[in-house]
Amino acid sequence: MIETRQKITLPYLFQKVQQGEPITWLTCYDYPTAYLQEQAGIEMILVGDSLGMTMLGYESTLPVKMDDMIRHACAVRRGAPNVFLVGDMPYMSYQPSNELAVLNAGRFMAEAGCDAIKLEGGAAMAPRIRAIVDSGIPAIGHLGLTPQSVAALGGFRLQGKSASLAKVIADDAKALEKAGAFAVLLELVPDRLCKVITERAENCIIMGLGSGLHAHGQLLIYHDMFGLYPKFKPKMAKTYGNAGEVILKGLQSYCAEVKSKAFPARENWFGMQDEEFDGLKKMLG
Repeated sequence: MIETRQKITLPYLFQKVQQGEPITWLTCYDYPTAYLQEQAGIEMILVGDSLGMTMLGYESTLPVKMDDMIRHACAVRRGAPNVFLVGDMPYMSYQPSNELAVLNAGRFMAEAGCDAIKLEGGAAMAPRIRAIVDSGIPAIGHLGLTPQSVAALGGFRLQGKSASLAKVIADDAKALEKAGAFAVLLELVPDRLCKVITERAENCIIMGLGSGLHAHGQLLIYHDMFGLYPKFKPKMAKTYGNAGEVILKGLQSYCAEVKSKAFPARENWFGMQDEEFDGLKKMLG
């Protein structure tokens, strides 16, 4: 485990790209998990609006508010002070206007100590990216499967399968880059489309989620990779350990031991000297 590490910065990330070294990126929503991710050497953390589903139990990301995001981002920053921390702009925190987008992006920076923000959408959101970047805040775009628009996309499914739809995504990626996005996340697009977009990027880091090997780095949802989200397991996720099963078995064992009085055992409580207890009984009459 890494005891100390240098702060991850934008120049460091671009240096990784130049050297052909993939960037590691995970979602995170709480202090203890953030601490472990920092110790493991993860370079980027996304406090994703996916917390609406993984942490708050909503059916989608849409009910998540800025205050939810700020609270969780603050906790993650306390646990991982040296990662490159990205705050995910929740639904309707940026779509209505450039001014609202800048205001809420600024909250991530000022209140939570984030290093950048991420927002969903293609060329239509380029003005939001430009306004945020012009205000001095690094910004990341998000294309392909964009959960805030999942109803319009027809569900959680692969995007850009046809040549015409793939070209829209490729054009959107270039529009976001020209607007000033330093990175673009491609979620659930075909691997060859991801390769094309990565090769066309001139001054933009392309990150992948379920989009193949050709991006400059990879993102995974933490709860998916450890079996902690019970409702479904996406095909794009790899399970690195079934923590959910381990936790469930532990909970079942605890429940059984309490009922059978096997817990607590002698080593799980504290005693009292006989003379002190005798004195207590006398004082109580």
